[in-house]
Amino acid sequence: MNHAMTISPFEPLHNLPFLRLDRGFQPCCAEAGDELYPNGIFEFNITRLLAFIHAHTDCFPTEFVELVDIPGCGGSLDEAAVGAADLSRPIVLAEIAPGRYNLIDGHHRVAKARREKVRRLPAHRVRCPEHVAFLTSTRAYETYVEYWNSKLDDRPSRTRRRRRREQASLNARDSS
Repeated sequence: MNHAMTISPFEPLHNLPFLRLDRGFQPCCAEAGDELYPNGIFEFNITRLLAFIHAHTDCFPTEFVELVDIPGCGGSLDEAAVGAADLSRPIVLAEIAPGRYNLIDGHHRVAKARREKVRRLPAHRVRCPEHVAFLTSTRAYETYVEYWNSKLDDRPSRTRRRRRREQASLNARDSS
């Protein structure tokens, strides 16, 4: 399920970070009872991510997102969980590519809101690289870094030149 919503037009796309691969990356381990969200090989530990968001509420303000801006959630959902979903609890949107967000927590809430014709839901938007620490495998992390940086390279040539200069500067610092 790789549905993404596009960032709102007032968000700046020019200040997005180029990710540098950290060879010491430690995957976010899952403990018994942790909720995980698989998005292809990009599996996130939702339980730990939510704890991080709640510990840093000043960095993750609650905003309201129009339901029409959230792509349909395919797949089957537990009907009892949809019925019990708390629409006052914020959903979580993660920036999976520059300016594009995936719903990674709140599928039951979105389904319930659609059924009840609710127009907006509270949400926390987690930008890159904040969510990277919650990937559950080294392979997913390394692939994500490559994927993210390739999306930055897809931007206009002026931005690509700036990114190459930034990468060259990082590489020069690393080798000294």
